[in-house]
This record gives sequence, C-alpha cells and structure tokens, in this order.
Amino acid sequence: MVFSTFRCAKALQITLAVVKPDAVANPVILEAVHQKILENQFFIVRNKDLIWRREDSERFYAEHAGRFFYQRLVEFMSSGPMRAYILARENAIGHWRELMGPTKVFRARYTAPESIRGVYGLTDTRNTTHGSDSAESATREISYFFPDFNMKQWIEKEEPLFRAGDIVYDEQKQVHTAKEGL
Repeated sequence: MVFSTFRCAKALQITLAVVKPDAVANPVILEAVHQKILENQFFIVRNKDLIWRREDSERFYAEHAGRFFYQRLVEFMSSGPMRAYILARENAIGHWRELMGPTKVFRARYTAPESIRGVYGLTDTRNTTHGSDSAESATREISYFFPDFNMKQWIEKEEPLFRAGDIVYDEQKQVHTAKEGL
C-alpha cells in the first residue's frame, strides 16, 4: 500500500477511461498508460478488465450507427480484452482528454506528441484509449461499464475522503481506497 498525500481543494469530478484492445494486447503499453494515470494525479476509483461481445460494442456506440467508421469501431472494440477505469480528480474529464490527445493519431503525433495517442496510437480506431467527453457522457458510460457503481453514494461517502487525501493506493488491486479505520 502506498499512502497518498495529494489533497484537492475543489470537488472531484469522475470520468470513464478505457484502454482499448490494441493497448491491452501489449503489456508494456498497458502498464505505461496505467503509470501515466498515476503520474497525472488521477485517483483510480474502480477498474476492471473485460471483453465485449459484438452486441455490447453495438449498444455502446449506437449513437455512431450509420457513420463510415461504425462497423470498424464495433469490430475492433469486441476484438479482445479492454481495461476500464473510473478516474477522479479536479476537472477529470478535461485532464483525461488532454492526456489522451486528439482522436486522430496523425494529428496527435504532431500537435500532442507526448500524449498517450501520440506515443502509442496506431490508427484513428486503434488509438489506445477512450474517454468521456462530458459529465453526462461520463455518468452514462460509467453505468454501462460499472453497473453496480453508485455515483450518488460515492459522491456522499467516498469523494470527501479522496479530496482530503485520506486514501491509500492498493498496488495489488491497482485502485485507491479509504485508509483503514476511517
């Protein structure tokens, strides 16, 4: 266990972060993305490894049905294991999106070469990561990946502990949790 000394003055925001099958297939890239999350002072509230069926991918990306990239995206996202995270920090959505870099890998390599997609992205579909684009999307997407996660309960009971720094990082489970006895 590693104790956290990071404190936040403002309320924490949560977001969904997904490491896509192209990155999970390479343990070095998966670990590098995980370390980037920690280095950028995100709290890892929850994480899980999962594999989608084609139907799961179609449901999640239904808003893109009919677009030119839809079939390619659906097939890719159901092609292998993924890792999903619930991340927390001040302005989590904006910080995660900045850390990921532009969706288009070519653009990421030139405008944000140190971003996750700039370093590890292969194509616009195989671009390493996904992140929610708004608070509403984060709520919807988190409930899709983590149906048992209770946002209201987390905000009421856990968020104040995270904000106060009363947490530890469990290296084995790779999540932050409240210190024992709190």
